[in-house]
Amino acid sequence: MSKKNLSFASAALATLVTSSAFAQEAGGAAAAGSGSAAAAIGAGIAVGLAVLGGGLGQGRAAAAALEGISRNPGAAPRIQTPMILGLALIESLVLFAFFIAFLLQGKV
Repeated sequence: MSKKNLSFASAALATLVTSSAFAQEAGGAAAAGSGSAAAAIGAGIAVGLAVLGGGLGQGRAAAAALEGISRNPGAAPRIQTPMILGLALIESLVLFAFFIAFLLQGKV
């Protein structure tokens, strides 16, 4: 089995197996706090996606900047400053998503 298929199968298994944790109890109508459960799930997903996207974005930005510096060492100061600014902006987006998730957790 290839690495891609194995990772897809493990992600699908983890998604489908954990869904039983959110199953409704037998004989009960919809709970009064079902909106708060959705907010908690949304907060968890928001933080996870923000960290994933931020990490990937920062990695790609740093790799591209280092590749540019290695190709032309004379341009290092002109590459390094925008790279640091870009990394700071990416990190601010991650912190913004964390703040929104924190606000959603307050609704729980």
